[in-house]
Amino acid sequence: MVSMVYLDHSATTPLDPEVLQAMMPYLTDEFGNASSVYGLGQRARQAIDQARDEVAAYYGVAAKEVIFTSGGTEGDNFALQGIAQRNADRGRHVITSTIEHDAVLRSAEALEQAGFEVTRLPVDRTGVVDPAQLGRALRPDTILVSIMHANNEIGTIEPIRELVAVTRERSSAYFHTDAVQSTGKIPTRIDELGVDLLSMSAHKLHGPKGVGCLVVRSGVRLLPQMLGGGHERNRRAGTENVAGIVGLAKAIGIAQRDMAKNTAHLTALRDRLIVGVLGRIPGAELTGHPVNRLPHHASFLFEGVEGESLLLQLDMDGFAASSGSACTSGSLEPSHVILALGYPRERALGSLRLSVGKGNTESEIELVLDRLPGMVARLRAMTPISAA
Repeated sequence: MVSMVYLDHSATTPLDPEVLQAMMPYLTDEFGNASSVYGLGQRARQAIDQARDEVAAYYGVAAKEVIFTSGGTEGDNFALQGIAQRNADRGRHVITSTIEHDAVLRSAEALEQAGFEVTRLPVDRTGVVDPAQLGRALRPDTILVSIMHANNEIGTIEPIRELVAVTRERSSAYFHTDAVQSTGKIPTRIDELGVDLLSMSAHKLHGPKGVGCLVVRSGVRLLPQMLGGGHERNRRAGTENVAGIVGLAKAIGIAQRDMAKNTAHLTALRDRLIVGVLGRIPGAELTGHPVNRLPHHASFLFEGVEGESLLLQLDMDGFAASSGSACTSGSLEPSHVILALGYPRERALGSLRLSVGKGNTESEIELVLDRLPGMVARLRAMTPISAA
């Protein structure tokens, strides 16, 4: 059996052994409900409080500004729906971009159905939102701007500080950023970014699935979306995922501790992939910003190739990767992100994302660079894509 080379760390990451070790007591003996008054429950409460302090320190905020969630999708929904519903008396206009994660885009669609107006900012060929365009889109009734910190499909890092500055200069709107891909990879302190709300997910940085947080700065008016008990200071009802929260905090701590080392390692592997793919495969094109991109992220378009077919070839040869295109109702649909960059549909179908992790090695990169050109050549010969 061929051992797998995992190159899909933007989709999810393996659980760090240190994180599992930190979680284990709360999956076994320390199983108490953090709302219980007896010792078992209070030890769970103490674990949550400590985790909240650690997460808050990472983002440079107060502990009370951290709301634990089930992950990035809930955080994005919470931010958009919660802000819009609570601040409709101030205005009913929301701004986002055309390359956001579906959690933001679907939330924006739901707001439109509820009577809000949504402006979707375009991006340039590298996936960057222009601060000047944001400035022109802002209106007196704009209540929220939501622009992701870094894109999951093309790796582009957005100029969040500049976008926030424009928003502050021309509007009283809140600013939310989806930092699911950037947290743990690049600095994401709230006081440096300047945002009002930030959502993240633990499983993107070697933490557990099913847990994340939404950072909400003090004074931001937000309507709770989960109703029930008084958990999370009456902002997010539901018995706390103690083990998951502990794992989230541990994963963030490890990411902060090892960021410099990991960034150097990831960037070296990423650049080796980019140079190798572009140099060895005719008709290959890098997508996303050539410089301002996540350190672990390489994404390409291959002329005359369907991304899904390439993924199957890679999988059969022992490589795990990702494509922006997806099979919907029996037909292959290209990524909305690649289309937003201005590529035609037939070109957008040939997307491939290779995202490396701290466990990947140079020999694994050389292996995929050795195998990938032949796969692309075979697919081009078998099933070439045409505009027709």
